[in-house]
Amino acid sequence: MEGQIPLGNGEFCFNVDGTGLQTFGGNTMAHWAWHSFPLPEGVTQDQIPATGTFQKGRNTGPDIFPEGTSAIRQYMFDNPHSFNLGRIRLVKSGGQSVAPEQIQNLSRTMDLWTGIQTSSFSVEGKPVQVETCVDPSTDMVSVRIESPLFENGELGIAIDFPYPAIQRNKPWVGNFKRTEGNSTIRMNDQVDDQRADFLREIDDVVYYTSLNWSDGGMLKSPEEMAPNTWRLEVKGISSFQFTCAFSSNPLKSSLPDVHESEQANKEHWPLFWKKGGAIDLSESKDERWMELERRIVLSQYLTAVQSAGSHPPAEVGLMGIDSWRGQFHMEMIWWHLAHYALWDRWEMADSALTIYKRFIPTARALAQQLGYKGLQWQKSASPEGRTAPWEGNQVLIWKQPHPIFFAELEYRLHPTRETLEKWAEIIEGTAEYMADYPVRDDQTGTYHLDPVMPPSEQGITKDDIFDLAYWKWGLQQAQLWRERMGSERNSHWDEVIQNLAELPVKDGLYLHSPEWEDTYTERNWEHPNTVGVWGMLPPQKDMDFDTAHRSLLKVWETWQWKRCWGWDFPWTAMAAARLGEPQMAVDALLLDAGTKNHYDERGVCTGGPCPYLPGNGGLLYAVALMTAGWDGAPDKNAPGFPDDGSWVVKWEGLKPAP
Repeated sequence: MEGQIPLGNGEFCFNVDGTGLQTFGGNTMAHWAWHSFPLPEGVTQDQIPATGTFQKGRNTGPDIFPEGTSAIRQYMFDNPHSFNLGRIRLVKSGGQSVAPEQIQNLSRTMDLWTGIQTSSFSVEGKPVQVETCVDPSTDMVSVRIESPLFENGELGIAIDFPYPAIQRNKPWVGNFKRTEGNSTIRMNDQVDDQRADFLREIDDVVYYTSLNWSDGGMLKSPEEMAPNTWRLEVKGISSFQFTCAFSSNPLKSSLPDVHESEQANKEHWPLFWKKGGAIDLSESKDERWMELERRIVLSQYLTAVQSAGSHPPAEVGLMGIDSWRGQFHMEMIWWHLAHYALWDRWEMADSALTIYKRFIPTARALAQQLGYKGLQWQKSASPEGRTAPWEGNQVLIWKQPHPIFFAELEYRLHPTRETLEKWAEIIEGTAEYMADYPVRDDQTGTYHLDPVMPPSEQGITKDDIFDLAYWKWGLQQAQLWRERMGSERNSHWDEVIQNLAELPVKDGLYLHSPEWEDTYTERNWEHPNTVGVWGMLPPQKDMDFDTAHRSLLKVWETWQWKRCWGWDFPWTAMAAARLGEPQMAVDALLLDAGTKNHYDERGVCTGGPCPYLPGNGGLLYAVALMTAGWDGAPDKNAPGFPDDGSWVVKWEGLKPAP
């Protein structure tokens, strides 16, 4: 009953439990909703580094915070954080909570074609039916409830507004008892028109809520013990409707009603499913086809409702708060958003990707503070562009080429001057940093990535294989971008490209790094970096097919898959497809690795410390690559799937990967 289904429009998400509301769990989240706790005692705002680090000068190792700054460090880690806008619950007469054991005969349906979730159950033997949806264009939940319990006022609705809290794995996020710094003011208190507009003030954060309801409802003011809980008493009817909208700005006087919102959903979702890519596996003989197709379909839905807003999503999406306080990881942006290009839904990524343009000032300031040219992209960030402190922030560098990859994805879809100019400043600044970061050996002329933390995050080393490959590819693409713009190639960039350290190899196998020769024995867990160079990345001239193939087979044989993450399986599938192992590609997507490659009943990947959307996004990119192919792929249908008749792949609307 507490399994929560996210309903959303990409920017805003209302997570519902088995009752169709948030009676026993579920959060209301939005990409625009951020809060910071007051500064620690004795700390002033000018003591908080705008870049998120006290480091000055080029990297020599981990990001170390000076003594006496622990309070500042913790503050920057915790703030800003996403927060729960409010919860909406079923309550009994007088506001008494409904107990789980009072809910019986529960059934629920999420209709992906209409965006409407329907719950049917009984309370003390009397039926209740709840239909819930989120408006496609307004951050608003719409609810329709049918029950004879309303006739005598035995059932009502409560809306509670919490103070933000750093909580994980709880039914709801927030402190619903705290009143300090947490107020709810009804702005139209004298108007009895079945609408209540609330001004919400949480410390220095302000947002607005509008509650609208049908005949038969009466809004009850909060009691002294619960000043942030309002209640709709319902009586004399059996059918009741209400909407609740949230916004960072005052809400319009005219908002959609329940019927209008339902109709908008019934128009929006068919258009979504009809537009863009589609895959049909139903004629396959492999009995796993239905599970793979289930994951594909539900991943499209889950990313559409949570990962198509004004900011990149957190790993947990808009379902709650993760250990990084709901901030988004810049290295994970690729896994959240790249699939939209291959599924021909680029417009769903476009708004979030403006983060690179918005972050230019802070990225430039960070690079300058550390003694580098260009733009250094942040690690774990929030809308203000300050990175949350962590020892690997400055040396986990595989996030750096991502904007070049995104630019290339967009250019493949829209090869216009407008696209070139849109990304030009971002690519130039990104490549300036990339060309300045490597350390040149004066004796050999070789440029080394030193220090560097690989994607596997197993420590700090130098010349890790994935970053070397991605660095070279990124600088080459940046040069190509200059040529497309009519500019000359940058000679220093070419020098770095030509003299960057070779990919580390031992005994015919790629290694994590030249310092980590125990890649396949002691370091055979976390992200398998060696498969990424011929998987997520297209092959390059200095990469060897046979070495990459042997490395893939060795990873498949030796890796501790139950110590991996949700996106490691699609990462491996991409490499298997490109390297001529289509059966392995499918097996990687469906590998039994416990919770790490599990997709729950909702389709949410569980392969992380929280509900883990990078797994869902990675799955969508991998299956699109396996289906529509990639540059240089074999000229046949679905080249990443076995062609022995076990898989029959029908598809349309997908784009090949680079």
